[in-house]
Amino acid sequence: MPADRPDHGFAYPREQFQQMVDDVLKRAKALGATDAGAEVSEGVGLSVSVRLGELENVERNRDKSLGVSVYLGQRRGNASTSDFSSAAIAQTVQAAYDIARFTAEDPAAGLPEPDDLASAAEVARDLDLFHPWDLTAEQAAALAMRCEDAAMGVSKKISNSEGAGVSAQQSHFWAGNSRGFRGGYASSRHYLSVSPIAGKGAGMQRDAWYTSMRDATELAAPEAVGRYAAQRALARLKSRRVPTCEVPVLYECTLAAGLLGAYVQATSGGALYRKATFLHNSLGQAVLAPHLDISEDPFEAKGKASAPFDDEGVRTRARRVLDAGVVQSYFLSSYSARKLGLRTTGHAGGAQNLRLTSRLTQPGDDLDAMLRKLGRGLFVTELMGQGVNYVTGDYSRGAAGFWVEDGRIAFPVEELTIAGHMGTMFKGIVAVGADAYTQGGKTVGSVLVDRMKVAGS
Repeated sequence: MPADRPDHGFAYPREQFQQMVDDVLKRAKALGATDAGAEVSEGVGLSVSVRLGELENVERNRDKSLGVSVYLGQRRGNASTSDFSSAAIAQTVQAAYDIARFTAEDPAAGLPEPDDLASAAEVARDLDLFHPWDLTAEQAAALAMRCEDAAMGVSKKISNSEGAGVSAQQSHFWAGNSRGFRGGYASSRHYLSVSPIAGKGAGMQRDAWYTSMRDATELAAPEAVGRYAAQRALARLKSRRVPTCEVPVLYECTLAAGLLGAYVQATSGGALYRKATFLHNSLGQAVLAPHLDISEDPFEAKGKASAPFDDEGVRTRARRVLDAGVVQSYFLSSYSARKLGLRTTGHAGGAQNLRLTSRLTQPGDDLDAMLRKLGRGLFVTELMGQGVNYVTGDYSRGAAGFWVEDGRIAFPVEELTIAGHMGTMFKGIVAVGADAYTQGGKTVGSVLVDRMKVAGS
């Protein structure tokens, strides 16, 4: 029996979604649309939070949506509804049609080219994304309490907690368009997290840890998550500031994914065709250090960003995004590709399972080895603020972490600002650790940047 059936927690079977999409497309054509696309989806889940051994919140969510895009030549209208009645669906299609009638023509508007759409065989590729978690609120609360209790039990210096939470989420969708594409699948995402507080008064420090997987059986043990979160909070006690300086900066693997995300943002279609990126016209150019590669695998089993096709129904492909520091491809939807005079790369909806690697990385390059490579400088474990200007490339973030001397952690630091230029930072990456960590759909080890400005006391 297919996984996305009502007996797996969904109210709507796939067959009903398929019929709804077909009916919407027929109705749009009957109104006079030259092209149309539709997607219908449903999501259900349970989220439970506890704090200091007491249940705080139990939330069950059930969401559904139908979205319609109607094209009249190169004029486009969009509308959506959460009401699945026949009358509401008819009104939604009519609304999208009416919006298209009064929208200005856009030469880049339109569905993907038929050759770019995923075939039936490609759509049917099983990426093992759906693992429903049969979890009651009582069981979720018990897991969260085990996690928080483990954190509180690490040391008497763990004085408080911002709580622990468990979430079990699943969804499914079906999409189609008037150029023959039909496809959809079910997926799941589950997590467990805790946020303990160490110390008292003005010296209190907070940290957190979590585990997130598509398959709940692969989540880390609650006690392991709690203990590690507590150890992180304890390590930050007696933090201090350091004088303003220029030193190497090592990004913890949990934060290094943000650098990879910044690269994606700077080479994505919207920023490129608006010329709102410092990496405009970078195709074929060396923008990262020559020992660095970025690969993408949308077909990774249970991958957090795996997909057989993108949000437009365009087939996805495994590829080398960046080779030896040189840009091989952008991240483009059909619309942004047309604006740039290029072809879609299958990235309507974002990147799919990116991995940043260095040709210099050795199997033994764990965190201790990376600290030795850092020598003297800043090991960053927390970033604050949104100080990245993608137009100019200027980078400035609040930071906290540890000061490193002679390749070893000397003391915790806080109330710092690290600054530089993204272009210089990218080319200044001198090492990537073997301590690879997956944050969302991005996997990367700790990253060492040769020199940045650290503003302190």
